[in-house]
Amino acid sequence: MTARPSVLFVCVHNAGRSQMAAGWLRELAGDRIEVRSAGSAPADSINPAAAAAMAEVGIDISHQSPKILTPESVQASDVVITMGCGDACPIYPGKRYEDWKLADPAGKGVDEVRPVRDEIRARVEELIASLLPQGAPTAPAQN
Repeated sequence: MTARPSVLFVCVHNAGRSQMAAGWLRELAGDRIEVRSAGSAPADSINPAAAAAMAEVGIDISHQSPKILTPESVQASDVVITMGCGDACPIYPGKRYEDWKLADPAGKGVDEVRPVRDEIRARVEELIASLLPQGAPTAPAQN
């Protein structure tokens, strides 16, 4: 792993789960971890319910745009977190892979997306703890 670890979040459309996870990681880890996200079949825009749910906790992902998953983005990452993209993610030796089973927020309203947002935050906090030295300060919690 590099001195500054890098994480790639991947889901199918790169419009909901992976964007929320990237938003949480940027917010909670700051510049201590490099953050990427991508999709195996990117949507045209961010899921509005995901953006609204994140805005409720002070994180703006509305300016992000879905990106296509490339072998280069996987190769450039230390950790690859998949969220329902199946076999679309290329596997490279020496990378840490995790598959997070999360409900897909596509087509759901903000009320249904909030629990997904909160579960992603908890998983991102665990990820940060596993990547950064103990005692490293994190950004203040938001409710």
